[in-house]
Amino acid sequence: MFPVKRPLTPRCTPPPIIAAIAQAAVNQGAVGVRIDTPAHISRVRQQVSVPIIGLWKQQIPGSEVYITPQFHHAQAIAEAGADLIAIDATLRSRPQGETVESLIRRIHQELGKPVMADIDTLEAAIAAETAGADLIGTTLYGYTAATRHLTPPGFELLSDWVQQGHIPVICEGGIQTPAMARQALELGAYAVVVGTAITGIDALVNAYCAALRQPV
Repeated sequence: MFPVKRPLTPRCTPPPIIAAIAQAAVNQGAVGVRIDTPAHISRVRQQVSVPIIGLWKQQIPGSEVYITPQFHHAQAIAEAGADLIAIDATLRSRPQGETVESLIRRIHQELGKPVMADIDTLEAAIAAETAGADLIGTTLYGYTAATRHLTPPGFELLSDWVQQGHIPVICEGGIQTPAMARQALELGAYAVVVGTAITGIDALVNAYCAALRQPV
């Protein structure tokens, strides 16, 4: 798996650039891509034939949930060409009128798409499975109030889910090296999403330039 995510954010990167990066990853063996926003999903869909995990990050007043928080966001990315819809399935307060269960049900029934539930804790994973999610993602481990004291990747969370859960889990977040990706598979992950370690071109260049500017 290969996502296009922070720090190379789709909001500031033209769709053709995101599509080119996705194509480069697929050329080297990536079996899928994870893409944010309908515009970028649509452009990537024209470029690659591998499965697209689609999401749409949106800030909703009164809620910390931001990964495809509402059904109309899911509908937009499905129409753009996503094969699988990623949603925030943490136990945090959600936008009014929609629950994880109702969102998953509508995505299944109205869009005919499987759902990847991005979670942060084992409790959230269990709730997402009960709500009908098709896949679990450790995406938000270390990024919520309940887990900010923890550092991704969530290998312990991954291992716990493999022992207790009944649906596949994708390890995402904090995968910095090929060895870490391999470790995730050995722990039982169905697949691995690698983000910043591949797509963080701006951060990598900045780090190199900062080091080179230091007095010799």
